[in-house]
Amino acid sequence: MNWQIESVPWDDPEGAALRLAQRAELDARYGSDDHEPGHAPTADEVPVFLVARDESGRALACGGLRNVAEDVLGPGHIEVKRMFVTPAARGTGLSTAMLYRLEEAARALGAHRLVLETGERQPDAIRFYTREGYEPIPGFGDYAGAPESVCFGRDLTPRN
Repeated sequence: MNWQIESVPWDDPEGAALRLAQRAELDARYGSDDHEPGHAPTADEVPVFLVARDESGRALACGGLRNVAEDVLGPGHIEVKRMFVTPAARGTGLSTAMLYRLEEAARALGAHRLVLETGERQPDAIRFYTREGYEPIPGFGDYAGAPESVCFGRDLTPRN
């Protein structure tokens, strides 16, 4: 399948719609209470936000990178935020393509390690990140001590 993955502003309407769809899916898994430890990302904190579209231009996936304060994990860390693939596009390889583009963008920003948080009620995400070489790490920042958070990290060594 062919996708066009491009950088868009955080407030891009299609990106915002994908983030809302992700939120609805997470609300169904965790309940509609605020289930995200800490604060939601803002445009000022997200230097890269990507949207993937199919051949017809329909938005199918998104993902961003949020800066991590050096006093949280040290220099050179950046966090994956709002990675989401629509249910119809899952299992097509798009999630892997999006993750690899995020890794490339993180390297271009000078990061040497990518970190992320997902939830214990997202076994599909846990399997995906594990398959892609991400290893469990202790909760960091707002995720430290959050009972439903599962955190991962990966050094940004080139992939074969």
